[in-house]
Amino acid sequence: MIAGFSITSLLLILLAGIGAGFVGYAVGASSLVSYPALLAFGIPPVLANASNTVGVVGTGIGGVMGARKELKGQAVRSITYVVIGAFGGVAGAFLLLKLDPSVFEFAAPVLILLSSLIIAINPRGRMQAKQAAADATAQLKHIEATEATEATEAAKRATTPTAPHRPPEQLVQPMSQDSWWVWLGVAAVAIYSGYFGAGAGTLALAVLDAAKIGPFHKINALKTLIGTGANISASVVFIIQGAVDWPAAIMLCIGCFIGGYIAPSITRKIPANIMRAAAVIAGIILTIDLELKTY
Repeated sequence: MIAGFSITSLLLILLAGIGAGFVGYAVGASSLVSYPALLAFGIPPVLANASNTVGVVGTGIGGVMGARKELKGQAVRSITYVVIGAFGGVAGAFLLLKLDPSVFEFAAPVLILLSSLIIAINPRGRMQAKQAAADATAQLKHIEATEATEATEAAKRATTPTAPHRPPEQLVQPMSQDSWWVWLGVAAVAIYSGYFGAGAGTLALAVLDAAKIGPFHKINALKTLIGTGANISASVVFIIQGAVDWPAAIMLCIGCFIGGYIAPSITRKIPANIMRAAAVIAGIILTIDLELKTY
């Protein structure tokens, strides 16, 4: 026995952490796996929530390390999201320790369901599909109207990495083009992540997706940064307040790191539509789970 846990129990928490880390990076729902696992081992809800926050820090660290390809060229945005997440995490942690948790527990299912619906509707994807179709039609007409040599040169340019008509879904927009409400949304997600955390990744995905920041796989990596900053700073608060079950938190963190690290290399091979559908399903399941716990 280690601090009241058997070796078997700690190994099961480790396995739950691996699953939570993978799910957390893939669809933003670590707590769908990790939080119920901690409750199953008899850890009280508030203590389990704080320990879960410490544990899922591993998801963020592992996910960021594994998603270097998706985050390449986004240093400024990445640092900004981590900083916002850190401040929001502190605020959320104090809310958890000082306020009645029933307030956010009531709002959480509604927020998660709303974010899942936004991801499912995906207005950005439909707009890009229409634009891509229009661009393809215009390009075809242009090729038919040009001489054979010009058409050949245009085809060669189209196959190079610097082709001017590269599909817009491969790009991430500059931060200067972000709408003002994006920053409020990111801050709100950070506070929520520090307070309760369940479904925070789904909320972050919805905000970044609605803001047309970039393709799904890249905003999936960016949402991890918000949660990482929030979870690290919130964990500091919980540790100072002595609200952490250390054996469970450590094993969960190790597992989350493993799951989060291996997730990017796997998920980047999965089509964005399938990832989007998985995020929606995870959000709906988490909404139902939280509703059942409320009553």
